[in-house]
Amino acid sequence: MTPIDFSNRCAWRGMNGDPVYEAYHDHEWGVPEYDSRALWEKLVLDGFQAGLSWITILRKRDNFRTAFANFDPEIVARFGDEDRARLMADAGIIRSNGKIDAAIAGAKIYLDMQERGEDFSTFLWDMVGNAPIQNNFTAMSEVPAQTPLAAEMAKALKAKGFKYCGPVIVYAFMQAVGMVNDHMVHCPCHSHVQGLALGRPTR
Repeated sequence: MTPIDFSNRCAWRGMNGDPVYEAYHDHEWGVPEYDSRALWEKLVLDGFQAGLSWITILRKRDNFRTAFANFDPEIVARFGDEDRARLMADAGIIRSNGKIDAAIAGAKIYLDMQERGEDFSTFLWDMVGNAPIQNNFTAMSEVPAQTPLAAEMAKALKAKGFKYCGPVIVYAFMQAVGMVNDHMVHCPCHSHVQGLALGRPTR
């Protein structure tokens, strides 16, 4: 197999030469994710990102996973005062009472949906027509910060009770989990994630 040339990858600020950021871009970002638990984890992490850069969260992701029991909703939903105190004392994550409380409340909402027969993944993917949206941007300046569809998804999430999920956060979430393909057309990842959406992986 011919090695993939990533020298023409998307021009994310601060990514060039950062192995953690480059690996995330090359192998995770934009790959369609359909697992409900994984989608909830990403939504929680994007909520923690509010006001910060994604690389800050990415570098702390393993710490977050340890602190939040690998984002198992069953466990997180039972977090009480001791757990809140533990999390607020954990320098390995983002220490914000509001964001921590939102994550715990989100776990309860996730489980409530599940108990009522509403799958979190289906709930989200239905809003994008159950297929990744394929964009064809040639410059980073063309990529929107939010879209009407992101605003619609944010409104639906807020109606469920989720917090830290405004349109900008939700659009970043949609990009990351492959609901939209916002890799630049010249980036080798664009054709790869497009192929995954069509059932024809290119690697």
